[in-house]
Amino acid sequence: MSMEHDYFGLVGDYWSEDVEYGDQRVEVVLDADADTVALAALDVAATLVGELELVDDELRSAFVTQLDSGSSPVMRFLATVLDPDLEQAEEVEAAIGRDSGDRQIDALRSMSLIRVDLRPDADEPGDAFAEFEYGLAPEDTDERLVASIDLEREIVDVRFEG
Repeated sequence: MSMEHDYFGLVGDYWSEDVEYGDQRVEVVLDADADTVALAALDVAATLVGELELVDDELRSAFVTQLDSGSSPVMRFLATVLDPDLEQAEEVEAAIGRDSGDRQIDALRSMSLIRVDLRPDADEPGDAFAEFEYGLAPEDTDERLVASIDLEREIVDVRFEG
């Protein structure tokens, strides 16, 4: 069975759209089973799409707070992509569009938001309602930093995939 939503249209199993904000194109994916998803959760997901820039800024600020922990996923991601011996080091360097004097901050601010996965059936506090996938020089590197947030935009998980 499927349901109709004002923003997503016919909700069945899978919805995808490229959304532009700033100078980025972000793939936004909605994976929902119409039989188990609440209309209110779909409304929250639609609002989240409309506020991608705000949520992106909040997540990047949260990443900065993890710079103090040497074992955080953010630090592991940065250590990998900023390694001068990385095969794609030149591409990564070219992707860093800022030069504030703090290379880690510049790298975090220069990351591309690649994809947002919305899971409106995960609508309990602490559930991974949305995942934001970031990369630095994503066309050239496979390393990703993924942040999951719950329905109330609290971070429930940050992981490094590489």
